[in-house]
Amino acid sequence: MCGIVGWLSRGEPLASGLIETMRDTLAHRGPDGAGAWVGEGGRVALGHRRLAILDLTEGGYQPMAGSDGRHHLTYNGEIYNFAELKDELAALGHRFHTRSDSEVLLAAYARWGEDCVRHFDGMFAFAIWDSATRTLFAARDRAGEKPFFYHHSAGTFGFASELKALFANPALDRRLNLAALDQYLAYGYVPGGQCLVDGFAKLPAAHRLRYSLDTGALAIEPYWALPRWTGGTETPLDALADEFEPLLDRAVSRQLVADVPVGILLSGGLDSSLIAATAARHSSRVTTFTIGFPDSARHDESPIARRLAGELGTNHVELMAEGDTVALLPELVAQFDEPLNDSSMIPMLLVSRLVRTRATVALGGDGGDELFGGYAPYEWLERVERARGYAPASHALQQLAGAMMPARLPRRKAAFRLLDHWDAAVTNGRLNAPSERRALAPALRELPRADGPEAMRAALVEGRSDMRERAMACDFQAYMCDDILVKVDRASMLASLEVRAPLLDRSIIEFAFGRLSPDQRVGGGERKRLLRRVAKRRLPGWFDNARKQGFSIPLAQWLRGPWAPLIRDLGESRDGGLLDARAVRRVLGAGGVRDNLAGEVYQVAMLELWRRHYRIGLA
Repeated sequence: MCGIVGWLSRGEPLASGLIETMRDTLAHRGPDGAGAWVGEGGRVALGHRRLAILDLTEGGYQPMAGSDGRHHLTYNGEIYNFAELKDELAALGHRFHTRSDSEVLLAAYARWGEDCVRHFDGMFAFAIWDSATRTLFAARDRAGEKPFFYHHSAGTFGFASELKALFANPALDRRLNLAALDQYLAYGYVPGGQCLVDGFAKLPAAHRLRYSLDTGALAIEPYWALPRWTGGTETPLDALADEFEPLLDRAVSRQLVADVPVGILLSGGLDSSLIAATAARHSSRVTTFTIGFPDSARHDESPIARRLAGELGTNHVELMAEGDTVALLPELVAQFDEPLNDSSMIPMLLVSRLVRTRATVALGGDGGDELFGGYAPYEWLERVERARGYAPASHALQQLAGAMMPARLPRRKAAFRLLDHWDAAVTNGRLNAPSERRALAPALRELPRADGPEAMRAALVEGRSDMRERAMACDFQAYMCDDILVKVDRASMLASLEVRAPLLDRSIIEFAFGRLSPDQRVGGGERKRLLRRVAKRRLPGWFDNARKQGFSIPLAQWLRGPWAPLIRDLGESRDGGLLDARAVRRVLGAGGVRDNLAGEVYQVAMLELWRRHYRIGLA
């Protein structure tokens, strides 16, 4: 895992030393080495920070030049099928000089051009400068595990793993993107290609781009689409479990490959437990890591993880977290570049720092909920389907509910989900209705409502009929990509730890969405139906595979306790900015009263902390 950065200019060359300054804001992503390459008279510059995982020698340093000197690469990620691709390319006549997957990526581009990305199984964000065509080619992995921010103007194009690297260029202004703010206030994260800072953007997952230095033209297109179940006769679940197990074994075994120590993040939930059990099948030296909360029994899964680790025979390491972690919030705000309403970033950072004392790579269970139907709302979507005849009244009911339901009303968020736009089938991250968002940020009243967050979500699932399938496809492309995976990447990389997700292997994604019917993922009052069958084969009989648990914190309890002074300070501040001061005080002032309001409090707090740190306002 690494940090990448680049800058291309059609006019003046980049100032001397600036690419190194931008690159070194990403030192946490790559503490093992740094490199830079400058070409075209200073008008093309690439930078790289290295976290050495494969081929720890100098042969793996980047930016890496191709054998003919035509191509230069800066790359972040892992190509898990690099060994197979290396053999294929060698048979075609390519000679390799290192053991790194970076050289394989470069050789694949030299052989297949922009279609090389279709050959890659892995997590990646990379850019290749082609001096013959004077173009930059870049791509991002199918699930969006690795980030790629960029800034494009009439005469320049810059990119980086994190926004802060682009911010290091003093020539770039920082202004608020109101449309992205609307998305954040609706869902708690900024989805797709948008960025909360105007003039900046993200390359969406499963997309590639091409930038021409000669014309300044930028072209972006998808290279892969999420499959869909085509219907027909269902294969029995037990037969599908037989089909799935080799895919899981291959994904885990390939992701255990590294020239550095590898660990397993074990939360005690089904997905991470299944990954740990599978890893133990393939290696006799597995170390598992978990985090516990001694002051909150409801959130403390460490006893389950400890017992399972004992039966699997792993070397188990635990960390106990306390509420004084409020000190981490400013650090996380700076690291995440954009605010994120996901308080599990805190245990993710803590467990990442714990793992990094013993290992450089860790495997986690991310993706299981979105692929196999793990979230609770999926269960009642089948019943909601029957009520679709009442859809014409849903929007009016939602607006009426927003006006009449007090913010402190229990189950308020659940009510909004039931009244949400039926066609969008939104199940995760919905916190604020349009009227609430405009009360918090009056400037949003200028935006056309037809292009808002609800319309974006509906577009993601166009052409899918079953509401459960729509919800899982939406969550995979939005909530997982732009919340869960952002949290994992930024928190783990702040600790210089690479986290891999075997359940996001391309073969498993395509199996889940292409081979399983909605009923085989969620049905009959059971979620993750397929994974539970596999778990019965691989986990001890006492393991409760119906539990839903990941690394989470007692958020409301901490907001009422050790975090209260920070929240009170934010609520009492008269520092003008993005949000209406009275609305902010109303939300933050109620934070310690109801558990169901904790998410909204955290959302506003992270936005305000982010605004202050990066000094971004409406102007």
